[in-house]
Amino acid sequence: MALRRFFDIMIAPLVLAAAIIACAPVALADMLVKPNGDVILTITGQIGKENAPGQANFDIDMLRAMPAVKFSTSTPWTEGAAEFEGVLMQTLMEAVEAKGKSIKAAALNDYIADVDVKTVLEAGAILAYRMNGEELSVRDKGPLWIMFPFDEKPELKAELIYSKSVWQLRTMTFVD
Repeated sequence: MALRRFFDIMIAPLVLAAAIIACAPVALADMLVKPNGDVILTITGQIGKENAPGQANFDIDMLRAMPAVKFSTSTPWTEGAAEFEGVLMQTLMEAVEAKGKSIKAAALNDYIADVDVKTVLEAGAILAYRMNGEELSVRDKGPLWIMFPFDEKPELKAELIYSKSVWQLRTMTFVD
């Protein structure tokens, strides 16, 4: 009887604490780091990883910490070709475990475009945060701009795709 009481008082709490600590890395692995700076992008909808209730928020440093991709392309909004740098949309989608067939992309000026996930992935689109080596400012279509490699894939040079190149992007919602 004394041994049972000793177990209940001393050992059982230690076993419980050890189990909680052992499971913590698994729980933490399913979470995203929280932003330290100003949130410039919020992702909602069908995502598997969050850092706030129902959403994944990103500051610029979080995006810069992901592998960067660069390409040069001409656009209807730039003079000649410009070099864009940012995160491959596929990489960003994997980071939040995004599901869905479409992205509702909303800009700071409330422009909303429905962007087909398949098109984004097949095209190799990026979420650009630099153009010609300079950070994109709100004044110059930033801080984030969905950019397609138009010159690499001429089939992308169409009004439908141009309308999906949302600049001043603030939110993405993944839906079916």
